[in-house]
Amino acid sequence: MPARAPEAPAPGEMLVSHYRHCFGCGTDHPAGLHQRAIAGDGMDVATVVEITQAHQGAPGLAHGGVIATAMDEAMGVVTRLLRVPVVTVRLEVDYRRPVPVGTTLHIASRITGQRGRKVYTEALGHLDAPDGPIAVEAAALFLQVGLEHFLDHGNAEQLQEAIEERRRSGVTWEGEVNP
Repeated sequence: MPARAPEAPAPGEMLVSHYRHCFGCGTDHPAGLHQRAIAGDGMDVATVVEITQAHQGAPGLAHGGVIATAMDEAMGVVTRLLRVPVVTVRLEVDYRRPVPVGTTLHIASRITGQRGRKVYTEALGHLDAPDGPIAVEAAALFLQVGLEHFLDHGNAEQLQEAIEERRRSGVTWEGEVNP
């Protein structure tokens, strides 16, 4: 098991969005999930997402791809406890029951191991309460990358905007995950 980084968010602390336009955690994405995450005591994070009509697939039910995105976001955010940039390499999702529109999905994610640049995670999504019925299970493999990955494959102007937003909020990108 990897060690929690000394500068990682403290237990009980809310983790700030890595980019305000992110579909998963961004506050300014109009149809986004707007996930909120709280650091746990160990290598775990509790995430909450409200499933709205904007997230539905079948009438009245969340789209499976949206649920997969929520799980990916929750497992990606737990890697922030390591304070290293990562990208998703593999995502496995097991749907155990439908997630209705109007549901609050409580996702408990944790790091299960690390080997070299690979970070392994798992998550459980519960309906309407942290101990509610399990609706979805997931596992993911993330790979540590350098900041240049986002410069080479993303939009440099938007990356700079995100860096500046973080500086103004008092949180720097140095060593931070998913810029």
